[in-house]
Amino acid sequence: MTTATAPPTTSTAPGLEPTGLRLRLADHQGHDHLDGGWWPHSRDLSAELRRLVDDFPPERGRVVRVLYSPPDWDNRPVRSLPVAAGQVKVGFFPHDDTHLVHLTMSDRSVWLLAVVPPGFSADQGDEALLAAATSGNQHSAADLLHTVEGEAASVPADHWARGS
Repeated sequence: MTTATAPPTTSTAPGLEPTGLRLRLADHQGHDHLDGGWWPHSRDLSAELRRLVDDFPPERGRVVRVLYSPPDWDNRPVRSLPVAAGQVKVGFFPHDDTHLVHLTMSDRSVWLLAVVPPGFSADQGDEALLAAATSGNQHSAADLLHTVEGEAASVPADHWARGS
C-alpha cells in the first residue's frame, strides 16, 4: 500500500499560485527502485524545492540535502536554499537526465523520488505518482514517465509492481 502525503491540489483561477504538495511516498523507503514520486507545479527549482522541503511529511524525516537532475529545471540554486527550517544543501548530477531527486534526511537516509513533469495532465500525474510509490516497482523514473506519457489511461495499476 502507498501513502499519499498530501492531496494533489491546483488552483484553476488565472494568476493564482498553485497550492499543495503533490507527493506520493512508498510505505517502505529503500525497498524498491523508487521511493515515491513528486509532481512539482512548475520548472522553477528554487520555488518547488522550498515547497517540497517545507511540506515534506515530518514523520518521514527532515530534508537536509537535495540532489537533482538538471534537465528537469529552468533554474538552479547555487549551493544552498533557504527554507523554513534554515538552509538545505543543493547539488546536481552533471550530464544527467534521470528525472530524479535524491533527498538526504537528517538521519542520513535517502529518498529517491521520480520527478513528474509539471506539464503532465491530471490523469498522467496521478498515474506517475502511483507508479513511483507502488511496492515492487522496478522501473526507472525515465521509463515510468515515458510509459505514463504514452498510455496513462490504459495502464493497469498493478502494472507497476515487480514482474510486470
